[in-house]
Amino acid sequence: MTSALGSAVLMLTSLGAVPATASPAAAAPCGYYEGSTDAFYNHCTSDGSKIVIHVRVALEPDYERCVGPGNTWLGPASKIQGAHYVGRTC
Repeated sequence: MTSALGSAVLMLTSLGAVPATASPAAAAPCGYYEGSTDAFYNHCTSDGSKIVIHVRVALEPDYERCVGPGNTWLGPASKIQGAHYVGRTC
């Protein structure tokens, strides 16, 4: 009986009859990351703090930026080479 139930759930899931939940992989990672064309910094925090990040830029001077919780757009991925937390708040 359990085997038949498991098979039915598997079949319904594969047909899309059971609503899918978002996978953790779909969430933006913490820190620097790139999308298909843009670069972002995701400050993962639950305390509402703002932090200073160092942004590395191709063919231009690097700079520091204050970012709050969540995702911050840094620019086109072709221009931004990376970003990291410098160890202080702002």
